[in-house]
Amino acid sequence: MTFEQLDSYLLSKKGVTFDYPFDEEVRVYRIAEKIFALTAETHPLRVNLKCDPIYTLELRSLYEGISAGYHMNKKHWNTLILEGMDVDKALAKELIDHSYDLVYQSLSKKKQALLG
Repeated sequence: MTFEQLDSYLLSKKGVTFDYPFDEEVRVYRIAEKIFALTAETHPLRVNLKCDPIYTLELRSLYEGISAGYHMNKKHWNTLILEGMDVDKALAKELIDHSYDLVYQSLSKKKQALLG
């Protein structure tokens, strides 16, 4: 997966915006101001995604390219290495969807209704 493919997929989700709150490299993707993904255009390409705490441990034990979230809460975030590891495009998309859904479900009913 390339940065452009990753960026395009993240932005295809309903109500997603991005900004650079930390520096000029780390792009933060949000739903209604809540973060669900972080990445930067670096090599190897990596993305931090929110994840169910039990599922985080399972994923880390199964995939060499998935580790505890870099600079994030290790219980709720994973870092995926998307180049040169065992995390393919289908798995990456599945985990992006999972992260998006977790954050979307945590939004108030009013914010969910505004997003549609």
